[in-house]
Amino acid sequence: MIAGRRITATGAIVAVTVLASILVSLANIEMEASIRGGFIPARLSGVIDFTGVAAVPALLTPLSCTLLHAGLFHLGMNMLMLVVTGQPTEKTLGPWGLAILYVVGAYAAAAAQWLVDPVSVIPMIGASGAASAVVGAYSLLFGRSRAKAIGPISAQAVHVIWLALAWTAINLLSAFAFLGAGIAVAAAAHIGGFLVGLALAKPLLRWRWRNA
Repeated sequence: MIAGRRITATGAIVAVTVLASILVSLANIEMEASIRGGFIPARLSGVIDFTGVAAVPALLTPLSCTLLHAGLFHLGMNMLMLVVTGQPTEKTLGPWGLAILYVVGAYAAAAAQWLVDPVSVIPMIGASGAASAVVGAYSLLFGRSRAKAIGPISAQAVHVIWLALAWTAINLLSAFAFLGAGIAVAAAAHIGGFLVGLALAKPLLRWRWRNA
């Protein structure tokens, strides 16, 4: 143990998520937890009534659903993605910037999933939507841009548009591929989180250095 070493925001998010997911798995209550703490679009739309049910308030489920995962592989992939992109992003944006990015990303992911199917009763679980916001910011902050201006559209704007289109295409193709295997992937949530990451990266960077 290194004296004086502090845990990072990325590390704290990973630790809490892993602990919550493992506890739910050990208690063998994955299905119950996904219903009580997962993000269910139909619940937010008022289509289904949770009155009298001990569940996380609907407006907090975009956050609680990030703590729930469908098995160790799902958890491991999301945490790996978060660690790889979160650590360098946090060094650039600071711990508060990373935390804001993650929380706003979680809500953006839920909003995107709700827009696609507001009456869906299938619980959305997993941290991939929130982590996608971190991936989006990382891609913009550290990705090498070869984009060139197109008429009045600046090179930076072209780069952002290219990243958004590439991530959208990857997730739509992945969703179709997994659907063939009978696995539902919240592609809209991944796309929504990533777009917010692109949008917040530069403002959070300016905010960090303005308050340094």
